[in-house]
Amino acid sequence: MSSRGVLHHVELWVRDLDAAEASLGWLLEALGHERERTWATGRSWRLGETYVVVESGPDVLDGPHQRTRAGLNHLAFWAGTAQQLDDLVTDALRHGWSLLYADRHPYAGGPQHRAAYLEDADGFEVELVADTADLPL
Repeated sequence: MSSRGVLHHVELWVRDLDAAEASLGWLLEALGHERERTWATGRSWRLGETYVVVESGPDVLDGPHQRTRAGLNHLAFWAGTAQQLDDLVTDALRHGWSLLYADRHPYAGGPQHRAAYLEDADGFEVELVADTADLPL
């Protein structure tokens, strides 16, 4: 099997590495990623062949992340079953994440897309998508 076209890694630059580790790092581990590397200005987590880097350092410009500017809007992850999604959302709220589009949750993406849209304190958004087998007919 060729790995051509498969996402190799994502690197997110953050202002506060400790805060990002507490939110993004926690979420990645909850989704099954394992911490791979730790260094003074960054951390990485791996799941299979893909890894996510969270890094802060002198080249990171000060100011909040703006997901509505050109660039990365959000990362989307499969979250498992509908129950696993619900459990993950409950845990995420205890780990500093906020639920976006709460009035339309869990179908903010439409009636055939069960998902949660979460935002951490620094403005990073993630979309957690439930398996399609759990959608209502």
